[in-house]
Amino acid sequence: MAPKPRTSPRKPATQARAQSTVDAILEATARILVRLGYDRASTNKIAAEAGVSVGSLYQYFPSKEALVAALVDRHVEEMFRVILEKTPHLFAQPIEVAVEEIIRLMVAAHAVDPKLHKVLVEQVPRIGRLERVEAIERETMVLLRAYLETRQHELVVKDLDLAAFIVVGMVEALTHGAVLKRPELLGDAFVDEVTSAVVRYLKGTHPARAK
Repeated sequence: MAPKPRTSPRKPATQARAQSTVDAILEATARILVRLGYDRASTNKIAAEAGVSVGSLYQYFPSKEALVAALVDRHVEEMFRVILEKTPHLFAQPIEVAVEEIIRLMVAAHAVDPKLHKVLVEQVPRIGRLERVEAIERETMVLLRAYLETRQHELVVKDLDLAAFIVVGMVEALTHGAVLKRPELLGDAFVDEVTSAVVRYLKGTHPARAK
């Protein structure tokens, strides 16, 4: 049985120059993955794209799998940052407005380099980073549940844990599918329809009538 490839960085970049090298390597990895796909990507090609030696690359990343794992981590963090930056503002908004803004944020998060997103989604199970994506989803559910608790008197749903799970799962599945398969659908009509579905589930009313 072949040994499992290392997916952890060999050493952290602690100095500015080293961090610049790591950033260049990760950006080169993203370009190679989008251009060639995972199977045709190699550390040699990535090092050449980044303008560094293979030896320099191996100082930080022991394998192609480690490179992709680091890229997944960075990409997921960038996606979550889009959502997290707007969260405090959402807590002051009525449900109809908050739901619409959450959906727009999730669309924006998934649209962070969609070509790379597609490649990484296909590779996440292979390199063992699926748990990081799931952790981000759980954090989003926690934030949504906290918001729903402040509006509980307006809701027809009673189980807030279940409601947060259903809403995040539904919006994630629809947004994820549209970004990967039907990006032309991602416009105001998409946001309006998904908002309407979520508000009807949470409040039992149509958002147009609730305004």
